[in-house]
Amino acid sequence: MTIIDVLNQNATQYPHETALVEINPQFELSSKITWRDYALIQPEPGQPFRREMSWEDFYKEANRFANLLLTRGCKRGDKIAILLMNSIEWLPIYFGILKAGAIVVPLNYRYTSDEIKYCLEKADCSMLVFGPEFIGRMENICYALPNITNMFYVGEDCPTFADSYNDMISYCSSHSPRINITEDDDAAIYFSSGTTGFPKAILHAHRSLIHSARTEQNHHKQTHEDVFLCIPPLYHTGAKMHWFGSFLVGGKAVLLKGTKPEWILQAVSDEGCTIVWLLVPWAQDILDAIDRGDVKLEDYQLSQWRLMHIGAQPVPPSLIKRWLGVFPNHKYDTNYGLSESIGPGCVHLGLDNVNKVGAIGKAGFGWEVRIVDENAQPVKRGEVGELCVKGPGVMKCYYKDEDATNEILHGDWLFTGDMAMEDPDGFIYLVDRKKDVIITGGENLYPVQIEDFIRSNSAVKDVAVIGLPDPRLGEIAAAIVEVKPECTLTEEQLAKFCEGMPRYKRPRKIIFADVPRNPTGKIEKPKLREMYCGESLVAQQIEK
Repeated sequence: MTIIDVLNQNATQYPHETALVEINPQFELSSKITWRDYALIQPEPGQPFRREMSWEDFYKEANRFANLLLTRGCKRGDKIAILLMNSIEWLPIYFGILKAGAIVVPLNYRYTSDEIKYCLEKADCSMLVFGPEFIGRMENICYALPNITNMFYVGEDCPTFADSYNDMISYCSSHSPRINITEDDDAAIYFSSGTTGFPKAILHAHRSLIHSARTEQNHHKQTHEDVFLCIPPLYHTGAKMHWFGSFLVGGKAVLLKGTKPEWILQAVSDEGCTIVWLLVPWAQDILDAIDRGDVKLEDYQLSQWRLMHIGAQPVPPSLIKRWLGVFPNHKYDTNYGLSESIGPGCVHLGLDNVNKVGAIGKAGFGWEVRIVDENAQPVKRGEVGELCVKGPGVMKCYYKDEDATNEILHGDWLFTGDMAMEDPDGFIYLVDRKKDVIITGGENLYPVQIEDFIRSNSAVKDVAVIGLPDPRLGEIAAAIVEVKPECTLTEEQLAKFCEGMPRYKRPRKIIFADVPRNPTGKIEKPKLREMYCGESLVAQQIEK
């Protein structure tokens, strides 16, 4: 069974039920419209709207795009890129590529023109689907992409160098193309987030996609009646693979374009959402808005909301304790994964383990885990080592990068680069990225531990700890601290607060500044190192 079979099954079982809803709070129309009607409408800026798509229309739209690709010479194994903001067209296009027997290549919407060009060339893409937000970036490179034979534009006012997606598919058959797809066939190339360097092309088979759906549904027990709220970008494995659990049982998904607390709560209320996956900053923003009185819970219908889960980054235990204080009836889970393991789920906390908040959990459904030393030998419980995972969702390789593949894949085991430890009960705690460990005077400092402590200060909105060069100690820990807008915090106050940590863990420098995060919520530490390493800092040095 492949993920394509699930779409076919949903279209047969639930043809007229809602599959997808798109909500854009920044636009408004006088009534609800279908996904197809939108092609004829140009709403004025500042006026929100909602549109929806049934499972039958989802199925037919995917088939139309698959048949369009085939008429343009698409062959099995060709790579087709998607460069779109979240929209109701995104997933039918994704499935249309798979139905054509091609390999789907989702691209980060933050990529510059040069990065788009790099990724298209790295993945050997022959076609591209893009939206209006990317016209300028594509104009810069469209004539420097000799291997791109077709560009399809999703939106109004199609540029001259592309073909209109809406116009083209309207002439294509809505019947499924007769292409046999197996779990062994190549399915997708996802690019790494780039937090540890330039993005790598991660090749997955269809086996990875269907296993991610089975894992998610096993962990969170989605039923057909559940409604999943999807906010993160669909190009990333995290958002899509969490949705796959609902997709597996034909549940409705709501694509929300925006992250303001009131928008999230309104979507949960209006659409009857039962499951919401949040990033740490969004959860924190919701709680802060409630504390300030900017949103009032009694204004929303939230009783059906049963599960809030978080992934993509270490989760501060203080945040979850605070969340469960506000939403005591919520089930909570945290999910660990990486694009090389088809996103979330290879490790998860579990819905009934709230007493272990702070841990990432145990091996996920169908997965094995191991923590090893520098010689790839298992460490004892309580010792820090590198986390390794094994299961059906492990990537096939880094596409066209044998050396990088050999660094991370050892037999069937994927070496994650994350440092972790296991407690006496078998729960795994993420300590830090192997490359983020700070060695100061011979001591290993794990930034996540320092960040968790500083984040427990009520005035701190966000924090990132990086190593800065030091002539005597090799490196010292520097904390980049983002203060809540309504609060004040001085270096002296924070230094005093940090006395609650062992002396060697206390940051030697404090910098008050914004903490940059990528669209999946991960702190962009390479950017911070570029900004601060080697530069003279205005920040005050804290004495030992």
